[in-house]
Amino acid sequence: MMASHTPPLQYTHHPSPIGPLLLAGRDDALEFIGFASGKGVVTPEADWQSCPDLALFQNCGHQLDAYFAGTLQQFELPLRPQGTDFQRQVLAALQTIPYGRTVSYADLARQIGRPKAVRAVGAANGRNPLPIVIPCHRVIGQDGSLTGFGGGLPVKRFLLELESGIHALPLI
Repeated sequence: MMASHTPPLQYTHHPSPIGPLLLAGRDDALEFIGFASGKGVVTPEADWQSCPDLALFQNCGHQLDAYFAGTLQQFELPLRPQGTDFQRQVLAALQTIPYGRTVSYADLARQIGRPKAVRAVGAANGRNPLPIVIPCHRVIGQDGSLTGFGGGLPVKRFLLELESGIHALPLI
């Protein structure tokens, strides 16, 4: 019996107002978006293949450009986020947060039917492999404070200001 072989990830870098974003996935779905700085940095592994002309990345790049221009509020991309069932449940809930709105970690925990799992929701949110597209930046502290974000708090502030209509200058 032959073992199934998963092809290596393909990747490219896409310029943005918050620095170059690493896009990674396979032909049919996006699996990672990595920031240029912060704890959300993703670097290509040795077996990853650079594929800047991949249709998936071209489509993602066009949608990211439209988002940063303020003309796209909902991404329509094939996604394949990795994680536990609980993490994927949190990622699905994140995708229901409307553009320009924020919720607290406690709100998100209640939404998934786990009101006492606020810390676990925060941890799952922090492991989001597809930031921006799965809008983990829209989750804030119960008191309205900005809390951790893989791209750093200045990037989170930039994204929230962009979505609120406040003219946000590029960070780079």
